Amino acid sequence: MKTQPFSDFLYYHELARQIANGGQWGDTYTTVGYSVVLGFFYKLFGAKIAIAKGLNLTLSVMSSLLVLGILIRMNLSQRIRRTILLCFILFPMNIYYNSILATEMLFTSLLLLIIYIYLSDTVHKYWIIGLLTGIDTMIKPFFLVFFLVILLTELIISKKLLPSLRKGLIVLSVSILIISPWLYRNYKLMGEFTYVSNNGGIVLYINNNSQNKYGGWMPAGDVKNSLINLPEYKLANSTQKNRMLTLAAKQWIKSHPLEFLVLGMKRLSLTYFSMKDINYAFYGTTIPQNIRLGFASASKFTIRPIFILGIVSIFTTTYLIIRRKIAPSARTLELETYKNDIFLLLIFYMFTGVYFLTEGQSRYSFPLIFIIIYYFVMGLRYLKNALDKPAFTKPPAR
Repeated sequence: MKTQPFSDFLYYHELARQIANGGQWGDTYTTVGYSVVLGFFYKLFGAKIAIAKGLNLTLSVMSSLLVLGILIRMNLSQRIRRTILLCFILFPMNIYYNSILATEMLFTSLLLLIIYIYLSDTVHKYWIIGLLTGIDTMIKPFFLVFFLVILLTELIISKKLLPSLRKGLIVLSVSILIISPWLYRNYKLMGEFTYVSNNGGIVLYINNNSQNKYGGWMPAGDVKNSLINLPEYKLANSTQKNRMLTLAAKQWIKSHPLEFLVLGMKRLSLTYFSMKDINYAFYGTTIPQNIRLGFASASKFTIRPIFILGIVSIFTTTYLIIRRKIAPSARTLELETYKNDIFLLLIFYMFTGVYFLTEGQSRYSFPLIFIIIYYFVMGLRYLKNALDKPAFTKPPAR
């Protein structure tokens, strides 16, 4: 698709081109990890959109190989393994995102690499995971909390606090070490401590207010008595603005708990069931509207059933593990067999918790495609086994 970048995608492209030409690596407003990597390829091969799409194709192949490697390390039959891999490769989002200059391709490839390493017997794997977590944090700032997934997975399985805490803190410490040069750079720019980016406050603010009815993006100026119109806000620097917006959002959440919960559910609905991201793949193209609608309909009818059954399977698996296995009487050896599930489920809930709090967009579900497809296939297998089992077994004759 001869897709043209727009909005955030255009920003990534322009910043990458600026970096390739020796310019400044952006300001502190948003993360620059993807643009830095893209800028490196622009420097080598030319600042053309075709180069970015070529990088996407490379990352797409890498992701498929990583999924294969992950599945090999799981206790699965060859048939189940092939089914999951085929679903992943042919999944519509994994196809049309090759034409989009979004952060999701690079971020997801690194996430899959982290999963692959965690499921492997790699030497010093927690140090390597910390390195990759730090790099992914430069793409999506919230990913720094990934160390909690490691900590909780180890704690649930081993039931030993200190070894689990040690592994989690290794990941956190190395991640902070990786992002520390950027934190120092931001400090030098702003004259005060500034995190990886300064857009967290505006995201919280526009998504947590009484004028937001859908759980998605809205202009900050449309918020009643908007902060952005105040003189003190206009005079503040980016870091100060970020703090002001974050504080206002937190105050609204505390005073409107029910509305916040409703908006959170709407955000999750937008993320997992809206399927609007296919429109990005057609932006700027000359493809007729009827063909676009046909592609969009085919995509929705493919993605929605997989997401619905996959997420239902995730909740079911969570319930069964909590009910049967995560109990004081459960033995470590018994829990070890559920390590993969516990790890993948915690990753899903980490992302879901972030989206519940911040913003809903269909492209935010992209990093979870593998996990959702995995549980979709496992859910189908469970249903098949349940249907194949006879409803009534005649007792043996006396």
